Amino acid sequence: TDSFLQKDLLQEWMAPYSKKILTASPKKIGVTMAGNIPLVGFHDFLSVFITGHRAVLKPSSKDSVLIKHFVEKLIGWEPALGQSIIITDQLKGCDAYIATGSNNSSRYFEYYFAKYPHIIRKNRTSVALLTGNETTEELEKLGDDVYTFFGLGCRNVSKIFVPERYDFKKLLYVFNKYAHLAEHHKYKNNYDYNLALHILNKKYYMTNGSILLIEDAQLFSPISQLNYSFYTSKDDVMASLAKNADLQCIVGGGFIPFGLAQNPSLTDYADGVDTVSFLTSL
Repeated sequence: TDSFLQKDLLQEWMAPYSKKILTASPKKIGVTMAGNIPLVGFHDFLSVFITGHRAVLKPSSKDSVLIKHFVEKLIGWEPALGQSIIITDQLKGCDAYIATGSNNSSRYFEYYFAKYPHIIRKNRTSVALLTGNETTEELEKLGDDVYTFFGLGCRNVSKIFVPERYDFKKLLYVFNKYAHLAEHHKYKNNYDYNLALHILNKKYYMTNGSILLIEDAQLFSPISQLNYSFYTSKDDVMASLAKNADLQCIVGGGFIPFGLAQNPSLTDYADGVDTVSFLTSL
């Protein structure tokens, strides 16, 4: 709420679009929400609501409680909003659609919503670029970027780029802040499964008991694992990332500060697509 639901921030956010915001003839906007982290679709709802359109929301079965509670509260405070916010199990008859899901579900979205204006989002993930000079506090905050929501968000760091001869001991020690996750049975099941795979494949790994560090070129990593790659030139890393459509954001000095990956501002649009511009163009 500190970065979203503040009057001055909302006014600043809408200022560039003030002449385009609807006052009449609102459209019905269908919003299919993902369920990987709590209220992950809230920004889409807020964008539809604040631009004067009617929001038709289809929450994920994995994350339906909070958004339904929020909508019920809004309508309780202002009953007239019951005509502007609808929660449904099936999206039909909308004028435009915003859908977020996996790479697999996005193909279905592309097919079903092809005839309508739409924004369709696929799997994305985030990375961190380390110099080796990070303080203990910065590494602790990096741990937040890695572990928050069990690493399930597209803004969670799933891979780090480190200089050659980087010493991982301090990183693993600081990450003990999240050692308690090893007591969460579903997280531990993922950890044990991935550890077993690496042992069977005789692959080198490092661990502190709650996360596995694996040298891997892939940006995406499974739950309980953090991939890493060595670099000699930051410019080479940036050139490579610039071509990668799977990247959501970069954490580190000169980029998103450590610890703030899961604290986007109102203008940090998912996938870099300006949702408000899309909605005000309808």
